[in-house]
Amino acid sequence: MKILITGGAGFLGTQLARALVARGTLRGERITALTLTDIAGAVAPDLAGHSLVRFVRGSLVHRLGEALSNTPDAVFHLASAVSGECEADFDLGLSSNLDATRALLDALRAQFARTGQAPLFFFSSSVAVFGSDPALPLAPVVRDETLPTPQSSYGIHKFICEQLVADYTRKGYVDGRVARLMTVSVRPGRPNGAASSFLSGIVREPLAGVEAICPVDPSTEVALASPATTIAGILAVAEASREAFGGRTALNLPALTVTVGGMIEALSQVAGAEVAARVRVAPDPAISRIVGGWPARFECRRTAYLGLKADQSYADVIRQYMAMNGG
Repeated sequence: MKILITGGAGFLGTQLARALVARGTLRGERITALTLTDIAGAVAPDLAGHSLVRFVRGSLVHRLGEALSNTPDAVFHLASAVSGECEADFDLGLSSNLDATRALLDALRAQFARTGQAPLFFFSSSVAVFGSDPALPLAPVVRDETLPTPQSSYGIHKFICEQLVADYTRKGYVDGRVARLMTVSVRPGRPNGAASSFLSGIVREPLAGVEAICPVDPSTEVALASPATTIAGILAVAEASREAFGGRTALNLPALTVTVGGMIEALSQVAGAEVAARVRVAPDPAISRIVGGWPARFECRRTAYLGLKADQSYADVIRQYMAMNGG
């Protein structure tokens, strides 16, 4: 089994690569090669020195031939321009999200024409595909059958790509699996351009002794998943049979619903009031508008059928982060 992970130097790509290396198999087949590609940065040292791992650095569109040179059996497409970036730079969002995904799918279609084998193709979508449209207000609880009505460029891009993957799957070019990821918290490292970045920062920075800004009202509800729950969901979706996955429509991974104020309270519970006091509320209208438009409550029967469950509490999520990062 030869695997490609786009966005492989990013946080989720790194965690997925580590999980695959540790288990050694995917879909019951031994992993023999793991290619990671990313536009910038370098892979983590533990992966860079692994015999299975190869890193291709640069724009996915420009380095696609090299990334696919060993004819992968499975592709995890995680690379993406994030929400805040897409709002700030329309062209960047189009090229990084739509153009790159279309180019990757077409390259895999050509691979299918040569080999007669449709590779597994996992696409990481987002709950940003949901929003409240004037004609179709968002339901209080998002269910499997809820119609996506994205209200941001990022959400539009993700929904378009969902449909592309569904059609390439219908045609038999790839075995497509699309899962809508919840906001992952807590992410280590530096803040990124996502509107949701603060949902890690209000925990990560205070634990490191640094003040953090909360740009939304503390009563704002959000849907979150820990890194471990997210990686477990990605792998379960990838390994599910076609029948168990059910059709070609994207599914929603499990969500823990919590208010931002509840996150800060959990930080106080786990790390102490002095740490939680490092969070300062300073509403940002642009971020509040984006995050406030995302759904916070989900009923996910399809993922429950796959045996997936949401995190039990945000305090547990914080403890997981501290354990992973020496806290």
